[in-house]
Amino acid sequence: MNKRNALRLMAAGAGWVGVSAALGLGLSACSETRHSFNAVDITGADYAKDFSLKDADGKVRTLADFKGKLVVLFFGYAQCPDVCPTTMTEMAQVKQQLGKDGDKLQVLFITVDPARDTPEVLKAYMGAFDPSFVALIPTADELAAVAKDYKVYYKKVDGKTPTSYSMDHSAASYVYDTQGRLRLYARYGAGVAPMVADLKTLLAS
Repeated sequence: MNKRNALRLMAAGAGWVGVSAALGLGLSACSETRHSFNAVDITGADYAKDFSLKDADGKVRTLADFKGKLVVLFFGYAQCPDVCPTTMTEMAQVKQQLGKDGDKLQVLFITVDPARDTPEVLKAYMGAFDPSFVALIPTADELAAVAKDYKVYYKKVDGKTPTSYSMDHSAASYVYDTQGRLRLYARYGAGVAPMVADLKTLLAS
């Protein structure tokens, strides 16, 4: 092999190494995929970013109050016959199954029935599931505003008496990471294990 051909082979080899390196970098970049969740990943959504509502003790709360914790936020009401107690029971189980990380979870409950869900009612209601759960009580106007911001549906359904009405409402939960960023939309009925897995993923990320 003459010197000229040898130089050509070396150049070709160097070029291939360069291409291989570039491809390697490209493959490496592509492998940096987003986390896989059981709930719907809505990271970066331009809604449901915050609220300012009184809790059952009359203290105004915002998401900033819970920074450093994962937040699961649910809209419901104390006289709900099925969806709400099921969701709160599951969240109590989720907290238990998180073990030592259970203290890093904060469950928030925004009532869609402020007329009947007084502070006393909601304190007792939250206490029945977990004393650390926090209920938020909007005024009628605040409820309309926060429901719009969170894309939540609610509607009063008349009963046989003026006080025996029920409330139709959205049944999903919003999940925020420890920095207060909206991350997940968890549909009702998904179960405890998928929520636990998603929260562990958020804690690890």
